[in-house]
Formats: sequence, structure tokens, C-alpha cells
Amino acid sequence: ELGLVTIEVESAAPDRETYLRRPDFGRRLSARSRDLLAGHAAQPRDVVLVVADGLSATAVNRHAAALVTDLLPRLRTLGLRVDTACVARQGRVALGDDIGALLKARFCVMLIGERPGLSASDSLGAYLTYHPGPGRSDAERNCVSNIRPGGLSPSRAAGKIAWLVERAFALSLSGIALKDDSDHALPPPATRRIGDT
Repeated sequence: ELGLVTIEVESAAPDRETYLRRPDFGRRLSARSRDLLAGHAAQPRDVVLVVADGLSATAVNRHAAALVTDLLPRLRTLGLRVDTACVARQGRVALGDDIGALLKARFCVMLIGERPGLSASDSLGAYLTYHPGPGRSDAERNCVSNIRPGGLSPSRAAGKIAWLVERAFALSLSGIALKDDSDHALPPPATRRIGDT
């Protein structure tokens, strides 16, 4: 419905137990998924979206679709080509580096379920990487976290992500060198007075 080619992939972790015991397996694609993505790599793209279960599939099921629906028009308004979304099983954040490199993407937006906490088992995180590829470190990513009704709304998160993507392309970088000043640049979130019906 959003005009995206959707590709289902999985990490090298064959099951949940391996995923939890061997985080390195969750950071790289299975051989089957690598072959599958190779068939979609003819044309470079500006941004690839990756949606991964991570440590909370609940977070992805509840919030990822709303976030992508709000984010896509913002990215396209920037003139960026966004035509592919990968849905990844048993994925860790760095799986986006493998996916981005294989699809010749200039940027990866990885949406992933975060570690469930005592009060927030449905928290979604967004990890943003300029020129994803093997060897990227966490310091080279920006993170927008706690995306959920009790935290950062999907709409507000989409605004922050689009702002960071625009700045990343302008500066040719992401991560600790890219300061998140989006709170000053974006309008304040809508508020409702207690007496409003």
C-alpha cells in the first residue's frame, strides 16, 4: 500500500536460542538472504528501510507500520528514493549494514524492537546509518529510541528521523558527529488540556 518492495530476510541465527546466545549471528545475513538481496541490487537507492524483530517483536507489531506510514512521505519530500523495505527475523542493529551494502543504499533506517523492560515491553528503536556497510560501529549511528505511546509517538519519531536523515545527507555522516538538534527545529508536540473533550 505504501509503494514499497518488501523483502523478507533472516539473520544467520537459525533460531531464537542461537540469536540470544550468539549476538554476532544476528548481525549478519543468512546465505539465503544474501542471495535473495543480490537479486534486488541492480539500482542504487538512497534509503533502505529495515524492520527487525530484535528483542521485542511486540514493539514492531504495535508501532512499526504507523512509523513507516508517517516517515515515508517525509523522506520522499526530501527527494530521496525510498522503494525497499526488508523485514528481518532474528535481527540485530548491525544487520542493517549487511542489507544496506548489498542493496547499494546510501542510508539505512533500521527499526527494531528494543530490550523489554519492566514497564516498556513495546519500545521500538530507530538506528540511522549513513553509508551502511561492513565495519560500521555503533558510534557511526544515530538512535531515536523509546518509540511507543508512553514515550515518543510514531509521528514525533518520524519527524526526528527525517530531520536526522536530511542533516546526515547534508553533512555526509551519521553518529556521534551528527548532533540531534531536531527538538529545536521541529514544532512542539500537540498537547491536550485536561478539560478538553
